[in-house]
Amino acid sequence: MVENFTIIGTSSSRTESRQIAIWLLICCAVVFAMVVLGGLTRLTHSGLSMVDWKPLTGWLPPLSSEAWQLEFENYQRFPEYQKLNQGMTLAEFKSIFWFEFSHRLLGRGIGVLFFVPFLYFLLSRKIDRGLLPKLLFMFVLGGLQGVLGWWMVKSGLLERPDVSHYRLTAHLGLAVLIFGYMLSVAVTLLVPKAVIVDDRLRGLGRFGLVMTLVVFVVILSGGLVAGLDAGFAYNTFPLMDGRLVPEGLFDHAPWYINPLENLITIQFDHRWLAVATLLAVVALWQHALRRGVTGSLRTAFHLVLVVAAIQVGLGIATLVLVVPVALAALHQAGALLLFSVIVIAAQLTRQAAG
Repeated sequence: MVENFTIIGTSSSRTESRQIAIWLLICCAVVFAMVVLGGLTRLTHSGLSMVDWKPLTGWLPPLSSEAWQLEFENYQRFPEYQKLNQGMTLAEFKSIFWFEFSHRLLGRGIGVLFFVPFLYFLLSRKIDRGLLPKLLFMFVLGGLQGVLGWWMVKSGLLERPDVSHYRLTAHLGLAVLIFGYMLSVAVTLLVPKAVIVDDRLRGLGRFGLVMTLVVFVVILSGGLVAGLDAGFAYNTFPLMDGRLVPEGLFDHAPWYINPLENLITIQFDHRWLAVATLLAVVALWQHALRRGVTGSLRTAFHLVLVVAAIQVGLGIATLVLVVPVALAALHQAGALLLFSVIVIAAQLTRQAAG
């Protein structure tokens, strides 16, 4: 089985590619933290504590008692305080404010972390023509993510004191797409295509790409669960209200809206999509072993299997323990970790296939 990757190009170009790849991997790590922090912000119901958007300013929190009081008074003008948090103290407000502030601050930090090195690599002519459009696309997606985040928050500042679960899921989905795209480009830069083509790996590569899409869909279904707090509806597994298939699964009309708006259907879909994904990962792992993968590629597929099994276990534990914040945040981190290892395995396979 071919496992050695032959690097083509000058020593200088290899060094530059490695530098850019390391920078992108650092960005990936911070985006990973951003997604987990966003999950904590949702779990602690902190996302509506900041009621305005200052994309170019707002780097500092309130620094005086008067500034804190003004921030609190702004919050009191909106439905979340008026309908859910009447009587909240300033200290209680601060406890939710810090989550949202940290989330936004980290988002700004990612922008700086991406733009400054990008400018350096661009001006020093270390970015080749094929890579430049990909990096520009990442930058545009990052800007859109900031706009989408505010669009999501804005949906909870109207009559209903909660953000739209559609917008929350879109916000999560775009974050995962940005993360996955940066990670795949970084892997490509670190591990160039093999000179010797192995046709046996092409089918495995396609299988890996399909599984990447499947895991992404499961993450989106988790966004719907989070957006509607569906994890609190039925806290037993595998049964829901004593039944494998619960009543009310298609109560909403028209029928096709149920997977998107029926809380029962959304939880049912997420739990069984997760189980089906685990079974598909087992099939992917077996397929990889039958193809005789070795070395780093074999390790990658082993990791996919292990992380998928742990992630399903975390999901079940989160459910039956009635969504404790720490465990739920760990479950969200596990979802992104699973997505990561599948992206890496699929990309390594494509590179090895030549």
